[in-house]
Amino acid sequence: MYSHTTIGANDLARARAFYDAVFAPLGHEVRYADDMLVGWGAPGGPPQFLLARPFNGEAPSVGNGAMIALQAPRRSAVDACHAAAIARGGTDEGRPGLRPHYHPNYYGAYFRDLDGNKICVVCHQAE
Repeated sequence: MYSHTTIGANDLARARAFYDAVFAPLGHEVRYADDMLVGWGAPGGPPQFLLARPFNGEAPSVGNGAMIALQAPRRSAVDACHAAAIARGGTDEGRPGLRPHYHPNYYGAYFRDLDGNKICVVCHQAE
C-alpha cells in the first residue's frame, strides 16, 4: 500500500548524518541523494524513507515537508486516485505524470486532502 514516507529537514547534511546512524543497524542504506532529498531503503530496493528540503522553499514543519506516498499497482490507478481526490474537494499539488528525475518509471500524482495533508500516489512500474 505505501511507497515511501517523506519528512522535512532544516539542515539536510545534519539530518542525513543522524539517519545514517539510525538506519545502519536496520540494514538500510542511502538509495537516493541530491541537494534537496536523501532517501534510505533496503539494499537494492527503492528509497522508502526520505528527508527533503520542502519544494516550496518554506521552512519544514510537521505539515510542510511531510508527505505520505501510496503505492499504486499501475499508472491508471494513479490517474483514478488523483481524479477521485480532486472530485471530492482535494487540492491538486501535481497532476499525474512521469517524474524521471526520481527514476525512469516513476509515475506519480500529488494532492492535499481536506485537512491539507499532502498525499502522493505513485506507480514504480513501466507502462
